[in-house]
Amino acid sequence: MFRQFARSPLLILLVLLAGQASAQPPFIPPMATPSQESPLAIRAPLNAIARAGDRLVAAGQRGHILYSDDSLTWNQAQVPVSSDLTALTFPSNSHGWAVGHEGVVLHTRDGGKTWNKQLDGRQIADLLVQHYGNPANPDDPEAQRLKQDAELFAAQGADKPLLDVWFEDDQKGFVIGAFNLILRTEDGGKSWTPWLDRIDNPRAMHLYGLGPAQGTLFAVGEQGLMLKLDDARQRFVSVPLPYEGTLFGVLGDDGLVLAYGLRGNAWRSLDGGASWSKVETGIDAGITSGAIAADGSIVLASQAGQLLRSTDRGATFRRVKVDRAAPNFAVAPAPGGAVALAGLGGVRVQSLQ
Repeated sequence: MFRQFARSPLLILLVLLAGQASAQPPFIPPMATPSQESPLAIRAPLNAIARAGDRLVAAGQRGHILYSDDSLTWNQAQVPVSSDLTALTFPSNSHGWAVGHEGVVLHTRDGGKTWNKQLDGRQIADLLVQHYGNPANPDDPEAQRLKQDAELFAAQGADKPLLDVWFEDDQKGFVIGAFNLILRTEDGGKSWTPWLDRIDNPRAMHLYGLGPAQGTLFAVGEQGLMLKLDDARQRFVSVPLPYEGTLFGVLGDDGLVLAYGLRGNAWRSLDGGASWSKVETGIDAGITSGAIAADGSIVLASQAGQLLRSTDRGATFRRVKVDRAAPNFAVAPAPGGAVALAGLGGVRVQSLQ
């Protein structure tokens, strides 16, 4: 019986497959694998773009980060991860941060040329367990919920993406992401504090965008989630919004808050979020990114490749004729009064005239 079974084609196939599987090298997660240099990186999907002084820096899939000092010639940065990157911010010409999948947080000191990893999803899970794992009052339902959330994060591993990052200066900043993930640093990323207990988001909606406006910081997310930072309470408090769709981003100035999201929706407030008016954008594609151009005009970019511009502080928008329409994921001011667009086909610079 044994010899007959040993000669069966099925067993032979299983033995061969088992031998091949055992010969495979161990899996190394993208957050532990340096990004590979590629001459095609500039044409690969890029999810984020930001200004570092006169330099443009873009980031996207497989940990690719590129930088340019003339908007024409692009160089690939040295990046210690190959995780997909989702957002960038530069509070100064030299210091910048990037975030992405697997809870990755990267930092640069040289304007985007080289990067080091400050945080990843495994470390975030450990921070959550340390912060919420032993509540001072075990009978508090909110404390128990946070403890369970921390344990769930740890059990599921480093699978939660960070979706935006914002720094006030070279020391103080926030990162946000899926399922109400939010952390704060006050020492340039050397240490991080979870803020899941300091945000009015009881249903743990995804947090998609951060932006300063009217003297404070706003955050937006799923199902019309709108929050603003209460400095006195050190807490993100809920801001009522007459819209229940997803918001991808928020921007503004000393007198304006403008939030944007799905199906061309944009909402405008001149009183810190106390009241809102709907902005007619004229499009029904999702607005994925926004920026304030060098001349003060507001530019919104859509996933359908549309570009909108407002010269009356977001009250009205008109379409900008684009040289080449492609899905846009991010927009930033570029030298010469233009804007730089990052998207499905890489980076391109677009005139606003």
